[in-house]
Amino acid sequence: MRLPNSAHTSQPWRIHELTPDFRVEDVWALPARGSRVEFPDLVDGFASGSTSASPSLLARTLFAIRWKLGELLGWDRAGSGVGSRVPTLRDRMPADLREAAPGPRFDSLPFTSLYLLDTEWAAEIANATMHGVLHLGWVPDADGGYHGQMAVLVKPNGLFGEAYMAAIRPFRHLIVYPALLRQIERQWRDRAGTVTPAHA
Repeated sequence: MRLPNSAHTSQPWRIHELTPDFRVEDVWALPARGSRVEFPDLVDGFASGSTSASPSLLARTLFAIRWKLGELLGWDRAGSGVGSRVPTLRDRMPADLREAAPGPRFDSLPFTSLYLLDTEWAAEIANATMHGVLHLGWVPDADGGYHGQMAVLVKPNGLFGEAYMAAIRPFRHLIVYPALLRQIERQWRDRAGTVTPAHA
């Protein structure tokens, strides 16, 4: 389910310290609930994911087109990424975040983990269109359990980046994110063949 931006901005996430010049592009409630210690399971599921594993043929096709366009037009070339076109957000991190675990490596997606805390994880990506952040939070429920929440923050690269983000917005909302949520729901349900009761 899509959430208002305030569902992200109202939480005391550490990512706010690093992204004052980024805008919140999307916020979604994730179909994952559990105890406090299960947050790394959700993070690992994202890091091990692949666009080719989407349950939606249409979503897989859109990603294949995007990667091919990026290859042909040079959007994803090495010089457009983190550490070249834009500095890594790790340069903005205070000492305690630098000392925290960075989080898992991604198996196939072009993201780099920034930090992993008990209830928060952030990873960054950059190309010729934008500098982006994928943020996962583990939000406490009234019953003592937690549920997942995803936010996407972006800093578009000029007018071209703004136009690109506007062009793909309906595809993200109507195709990509619904398919992603179905994939997360299936993985969360099937992990280890059980569902852990949601309490801290």
